[in-house]
Amino acid sequence: MGATLRALRALVLLTGFYLFGLILLGALAAVDWAATLWAPASVYGKLYIITALLAIPVVRGMFLLRTPKNEDVAGLPVTEAREPRLWATVRTLAEQVGTRAPDEIVLVGETNAAVSEDSRFLGLVGGRRRLFLGLPLMAGLTEAQLRAVLAHELGHYSNADTRLAAITVRGRFQVLRTVAHFEERAGRTAAKERARQEKKAAKALAKGKKAKEVDTWGAGVTYRTMARLYTGYAKLYVRATESGSRRQELAADLAAARIAGRDATASALREIPVLDATHEFYMRSYATLGVGAGLLPPRGEVFGGIRHLLAARHEELDTMRRELPTETSSPYDSHPPIAERVARIEALPDDGRASEPTRPSLGLLSSPEEALAALEQVVLTPEALTMQRAEWPQLVHESMAVYADRLAEPLREAMAAVAVPSAVAARPSLSASPSLSPSSSSSPSSSSPSSSSPSSSSSLSALLDVIDGGALWEVADRLPKSEEARAAAGRVAREFARPALRRGLSHLVTSDLIRRGRAHWQLSWTESARLRLPAGYEESLPAALDAAVADEPDTAPLRKLLAS
Repeated sequence: MGATLRALRALVLLTGFYLFGLILLGALAAVDWAATLWAPASVYGKLYIITALLAIPVVRGMFLLRTPKNEDVAGLPVTEAREPRLWATVRTLAEQVGTRAPDEIVLVGETNAAVSEDSRFLGLVGGRRRLFLGLPLMAGLTEAQLRAVLAHELGHYSNADTRLAAITVRGRFQVLRTVAHFEERAGRTAAKERARQEKKAAKALAKGKKAKEVDTWGAGVTYRTMARLYTGYAKLYVRATESGSRRQELAADLAAARIAGRDATASALREIPVLDATHEFYMRSYATLGVGAGLLPPRGEVFGGIRHLLAARHEELDTMRRELPTETSSPYDSHPPIAERVARIEALPDDGRASEPTRPSLGLLSSPEEALAALEQVVLTPEALTMQRAEWPQLVHESMAVYADRLAEPLREAMAAVAVPSAVAARPSLSASPSLSPSSSSSPSSSSPSSSSPSSSSSLSALLDVIDGGALWEVADRLPKSEEARAAAGRVAREFARPALRRGLSHLVTSDLIRRGRAHWQLSWTESARLRLPAGYEESLPAALDAAVADEPDTAPLRKLLAS
């Protein structure tokens, strides 16, 4: 479908929204007219109020004259003087696609590339163009693959997709805005009716009468009905426009294959979902791991650290590239399934371009490290920018230590509520043992977790004293419980509590060992961080923990292990 026909379809759909509103307003007016003819004055007076309230959201939606503006995307604009190679590549590709190059390139912290255009007069007149390019995306693509991605995005310009999007966005926004108005009014009406009924029920109970059950089903029913009508049109609107979006994506893929090559385009399409999943995992498990401890990775590594993960897990990622995600096609999807897109490109004739260079696409930047560091300054929140920076091994160790210490907090709180028998309290504590005092050579830094919880050793010693005093199950009774655990009694209750007790005790032991420099968390890019314990602990510690929370608790093995 050409640009003219797509523009005509978008205008027809937008006009249909206004026509739909006029029909509804006419129907409301007809109800008022019929009421004046056949209904008593007391009835049509109320109908006037109801129809007027129903007409307000319709009118507000119809007279939303301004097209909603896209939200500003946090990113780093780069000039041609700053990044000449990147700009030269984009300009060359735009010329090959047959379109005007973007006026601005903005580097962002996502695994994505996108284009926008500030068009005017419902997209009939073009405007300022922007290309958004994710540095994490560049970190995982070769130059050939990036050229395919850029050619795809520039293909949207040549096909007028960005200009005509203004009409589509306006219509979609107005329909959904009208639906939201009706749903909001329905919610307010139902809440008001609920409050009225609850107040009436409270008065009845105060008088010793039986209160009626609160029922707000009928409240706001007219608003919900109007919302359903507009929701039906919204579904029609979205299905029609998204089908066009899917065709636009396939056309842009073909433009990419023509310019960047079949194999580069197909491999880029395979790579994008892999990078997207890897980036999400990296941000959750590595980049933001230290936030709870007030730590961030070294400068430039918040977005750039994904390179370590890509290099370390290449075999796992190769499997993901071969096994494309299976997506269920929906008429409301803006993009065709990735497997369908790859199949279409790989079915094209061989163009003999499989041997093009596979240099990392970050090489198009004058200084990738400077760009990654500069991006952090404009994307991260002011609070994040004030956090302390730490090298990866230190960040992982201190962050995991803080989390382990916090996981022991419920056990500390439960223990604090239990009185230690005086005979047991008189026993010398573990913290007083010379063999357990921290040495100056292993003293943690001021930002380490041990400085935030100096009582880890005393808490562990106190808990062992509580266990020896026979109060273990009193502590267990004060731990957070599920509904099922609260209802249990006797041995069943102990079996519910034992895993939580053991976990809490294990966290206390871990915190104590870390505080004394006898254990540390080790960074790994191929698996989860691993706690490195002193020699012999991995074999002996599980049994010692089990003995401490047994039906007849025995802390001797654990005390001996800690004092060894």
